[in-house]
Amino acid sequence: MNLELLNAAGLILLGYLSGSLSFALWVTRLRLAVDVRDAGSGHATTTNTIRQAGWGAGIIVFVLDITKGFVPTYLAMTLSQVEWVIPLVAVAAVAGHCWPVFADFRGGMGLATATAGGSILAVYPLGLLIGIGILITLVLVIRHSARASFFTGLSLAPAFWIFGEGGITIWLVLGTGIVIAVRFISDWNRHYRELWLDREKKDE
Repeated sequence: MNLELLNAAGLILLGYLSGSLSFALWVTRLRLAVDVRDAGSGHATTTNTIRQAGWGAGIIVFVLDITKGFVPTYLAMTLSQVEWVIPLVAVAAVAGHCWPVFADFRGGMGLATATAGGSILAVYPLGLLIGIGILITLVLVIRHSARASFFTGLSLAPAFWIFGEGGITIWLVLGTGIVIAVRFISDWNRHYRELWLDREKKDE
């Protein structure tokens, strides 16, 4: 294996391992000695952290989840010898967040405002605001956050193209968007009391 491929493989592995850092799980355990996945939505997410451990813990998780997407993507931009590695690193980070090796492959949802958002922030800072805007709009229109997130994942690449982006940015949001869409299929039929923070429990 030549050095270029070895470098690419190392960066992609770094992306997955970074994404696998399950901060929602660890912060909630530190705060309350409970598993965040045992209540609420059943996922290791910022919103589920807020439900169980409060806004302070949720903000910490949100910032850390953004960081774990941003750092490997930024390193890929800095260290990679070929551009195609950058979107693959971002996809690996989001996949790690959703299916983390450090948490029995039961993680978060990879939403654009967290790990995917951090990856987008590294390559196109305005893109994070575009993604959040699309998500909020779809949540208000569809009134079901899982379905809105599914369609947000699929709409990121076309939306970024409309804003004049191309190349690795489009490939990055296409790849991470597909992972987001696939992840949210599991919540497609979940019932909600409110639009965002108050999901029904699994047994209801």
